[in-house]
Order: sequence, then C-alpha cells, then structure tokens
Amino acid sequence: MDARATASATTLEPGSVRRFLLENPEILTEDADLMAELGLKAVPPNVVEFVPAALARVHEAHRRESDARRRLEETARENFYAQAQTHGAVIDLLEARNHADLARRVDELAQMRFGLVGGVIALEGPDRTPAGWRTLVEGQVDLILGGSQELTFMGFAPPAVGLFGERRDQVFSMAMIRMAMWEPARQGLIAFASSDPEGFTPDMGHELVSFLARVVERTAERWPVL
Repeated sequence: MDARATASATTLEPGSVRRFLLENPEILTEDADLMAELGLKAVPPNVVEFVPAALARVHEAHRRESDARRRLEETARENFYAQAQTHGAVIDLLEARNHADLARRVDELAQMRFGLVGGVIALEGPDRTPAGWRTLVEGQVDLILGGSQELTFMGFAPPAVGLFGERRDQVFSMAMIRMAMWEPARQGLIAFASSDPEGFTPDMGHELVSFLARVVERTAERWPVL
C-alpha cells in the first residue's frame, strides 16, 4: 500500500495527520502549489534559515524604539505642562499685595497648580518674621538643607517636616531652595512638599523651583518687614 493509500485508510485526526506528514514529508515538500497556499517555504537541509530570527530582531528593535519615543513624548508633555504652570504661578505671585498674601499664594499654587501637599516660606530670626511665614532660628536653614553650602534640596529631609505644620504626616518628599532677602540679607527658604516619595528626588532638575524662589525673593523685597 503506497503513502496516499495509507493516508486514506487512516482516520483524519490531527495526531494521525501529523504522524503521517512526519513519515511522508515529500507530500508537502514536493507539492509547490500546496506549499505556497500554506505560506511555507522549503529550505535545503544544509541551509540555516535566518529569516525568523531576523524578523524577531527587527520586531524587538521596533518595540524598543517605540518605547523610547513614547517615554520622550511623555517627558516632553510633562515638562511643557510644568513650565506652563510655573509661568502661571509667577503671575499669581507678582499680584501679591503683602507678605501674608505672598505666603498664601505660594501655598495655594503648590496645591492647586502642582497637586502638592503645600508650599511655605520660612525666614531666620531673631528679627520679626512676616505674617504667614515660618520662623526659623539662626543657622536653621543650613541644618534643613544639609550643609552651609547647599542652595537646593530635593528628596526627604526629616528636619523640614515641621515646616508644614498640621500637614506634616502627608509629607514624603520636598523641594527646598535657599533664599536671601533685604539688606542686610536675612536667610530663608521656600519649601514645597509632596505626598509621593518619588515626587521630589535628588536626581531631578530644580530649575523651575529655583525660578519660583527667585520670584518670591524679589517680590518679598517690595515691602519692609513691619
């Protein structure tokens, strides 16, 4: 009985068909039309077929490229949003009427524009501190920022938690910038708090926060501390 007769005598179950084709591969390999309809290509036994591997590499490279492009687009959108919010915040700050109003606006823009726990302005004594600002003892800015030469801090600093008063339990990361105001200069800082431990991290850029700090400095110097 030849191969085709054997096939007709065999029950057409998937397992039976598979065994038959393994035993009689020429049924497929010698029928070019059938191979074409099935989307298959016969390759000599001494030839290594690189096409599937090459296609897999191309697909993986495309996936990585798409992921990288998506991350860049997301970062660009986030940066654009942050810049737009910062510009709006500057306008809000410049409209402050006095020191207390400036402190209120800093706190409100932190919450409303940036989704943060809050923002505060702090100033070292022993002289009078403006209404609405946090009072610090002399040298406390250095302590909070982690060193006398530090101008900025991004991360979590336990000594700064108290700046946020009753909201201290919500604070898990901060962005803080040193400030100096009036003549003779008095040391102070502006601090923003996030409830997200990754909200502010040491590897983040601080340009926008520093820009806001400079605006607060110049705005505060409009009025004397009464």
